[in-house]
Order: sequence, then structure tokens, then C-alpha cells
Amino acid sequence: MPSEITTFEQFRDKMIAAGYEEVVEKRWEAGATAPTHTHPFEANALVTQGEMWLTEHAGLAKHLLPGDRFNLQAHVKHEERYGDQGATLWVARRTG
Repeated sequence: MPSEITTFEQFRDKMIAAGYEEVVEKRWEAGATAPTHTHPFEANALVTQGEMWLTEHAGLAKHLLPGDRFNLQAHVKHEERYGDQGATLWVARRTG
């Protein structure tokens, strides 16, 4: 994880200050998948445990490990796949 963010509370406070409305911790089971879908919100996320692959509709899969971040705009088609030990993400959400 980036050295300036070491706790969920620090991540939450930083994201709220940046205009995100909700910040949650999401845990995914080993081998979980989320077929092609969209979200009605922008997601700014930090992987804190495990690994995942994020594939945007028109791109290659990104392999994400603890400390990696991604930003996904609202309504962007994507797929998610989680590693053999699952994954934990801190996710800030913003609509509009």
C-alpha cells in the first residue's frame, strides 16, 4: 500500500475530501468472478489483500496486487476475476 495510506480510515478520509460520497471495504472469495457489467458510479479503488484481474470492455486485463489502485468511470463495461486467495479492496464511489 502507498505509505501515505495505511488504514481504511485514512483512505476513507482522503476519498471523502476528494468528493467521493461512499467508501466501502469489499471482500471477494477465492476464484470469484463478475462477468461483464457496469456500475452507476465512478469507482476509485485500492487493492489491500489478494489479487484481481480487471478487464475493461475494450482493453487488456490488468493484474492488480496489494498496493495497486484503479479508477473506473461510471457505466464502463468491465469484468472482474479474483485470485486463489480472493481479494480485499477499499472502494470509493461517486455518482454524477
